[in-house]
Amino acid sequence: MSESQENIFFYGLSKLVAVLNSLGTILILLLVVIINADVFLRFVFNSPIDGVKELVELSIVAIVFLQLPDAVRAGKLIRSDALFQRVVANNPQLGHWMAVLFDFAGAVFFIAILFGGIPLFIEAFDRGYYVGNQGMFMMPVWPVRLILVIGCVATILVFLTFIVSRLKMLSEDRKNT
Repeated sequence: MSESQENIFFYGLSKLVAVLNSLGTILILLLVVIINADVFLRFVFNSPIDGVKELVELSIVAIVFLQLPDAVRAGKLIRSDALFQRVVANNPQLGHWMAVLFDFAGAVFFIAILFGGIPLFIEAFDRGYYVGNQGMFMMPVWPVRLILVIGCVATILVFLTFIVSRLKMLSEDRKNT
């Protein structure tokens, strides 16, 4: 892959991650509105909105997988950096290799989730799985399972771009020494 193709790929991935993150933020705002409306209607008119519980349950999973790639890209994924920072300060090359190992482990972890999520998505889509009560509120499950698959793919791609960047840095460090 040429450098211009690589830049286009990184730009496209960055835009995809930003769009997913924005969709997650919009979903959070919609949940806030729905939950507040449900509380208001329940308190004032004793008439709650049907399906709020189911919407919240599914939306939390969707929000996590919509915003996860951006959290990884921004370096906000939960991890302990104390040892890593000390290693980088004392031995930058070893620190880069540790980062490659961490990113590889992250990619493998999300590949495992992806391989578990794809059959669940296909099953939910083919069989028409829904949550809720028939006649009151029903919502299909497959869109959330699709979001899980898309979020995993985007997260894996972010981890792989980190690995490629670190390996390039290590290669350039070797050439300079």
